[in-house]
Amino acid sequence: MSFDNLCKLLSEKHPATFASWVLGTPQTGVTVLKTELSIEPIRADYVTFLQLEGRILHLEFQTKLESTPPLPLRMLDYWVRLYRLYRLPITQVVVLLLPPAPGTVIETAFNIETTRHEYRVICMWEENPELFLNDEALLPLAPLAATTQPQALLQQVVERVNQIEPEQRSQISAYTQILAGLKYKKDLIRNLFREGMMRESVIYQEILAEGEQRGEQRGEQRERSLILRLLTRRLGELPQQVREQIETLSIEQLENLGEALLDFQAPADLEAWLATLQ
Repeated sequence: MSFDNLCKLLSEKHPATFASWVLGTPQTGVTVLKTELSIEPIRADYVTFLQLEGRILHLEFQTKLESTPPLPLRMLDYWVRLYRLYRLPITQVVVLLLPPAPGTVIETAFNIETTRHEYRVICMWEENPELFLNDEALLPLAPLAATTQPQALLQQVVERVNQIEPEQRSQISAYTQILAGLKYKKDLIRNLFREGMMRESVIYQEILAEGEQRGEQRGEQRERSLILRLLTRRLGELPQQVREQIETLSIEQLENLGEALLDFQAPADLEAWLATLQ
């Protein structure tokens, strides 16, 4: 899902921050490793080498517990492939973005006959929001953290985003709104992310133009660049012809594409969407 892909993107951009969060200790020497694991290729969400500890950290982001194959079997499969490749100790952590249905058992191990494999699970809805509010790298996850007053928390997130330097604010706000869309209604997000943030959208926005045409052009280019990155993360490398077609889209068309891409499953979906514009 796009929400999982965004978390992968964030963890690859800020590997030391994510490692420090899930491990609970400061991590500095963190190297991002390849995430495609051989045999029949599968791709993990986040794999890093912790130089201080001499071990591998593997994070897996999940919007829902349900998956095929089941999550415990996948974690065992990842462990075997990672150990075969690196021959180092491995810490595995699953980050659940949304709570499952009441009564659902959140498994933390694969267990069958004499085989048992354990991993940690972090439930975002139980995490203290302060950590996320105080770190720009983790801020997009803050709307999903523990709270008894969701709207007040989202307001805090918006205020924190507004304090970020303009060069980074646009992208961080976009990521934050994407993940907030998992939990909050579209209208609420639109109402809270106001002038000075991004043009209204539950998915992403750019900083509103302040009246100068040059500023508007920069904002449009950042939005176009963000969409291309999101499409690449979801569908893989885009053909040059498709990229050129996206370069010609208007702001309104870009915003529509930003909402539509959440439903794309394959490059053909993007091509079909672009064909409707002709």
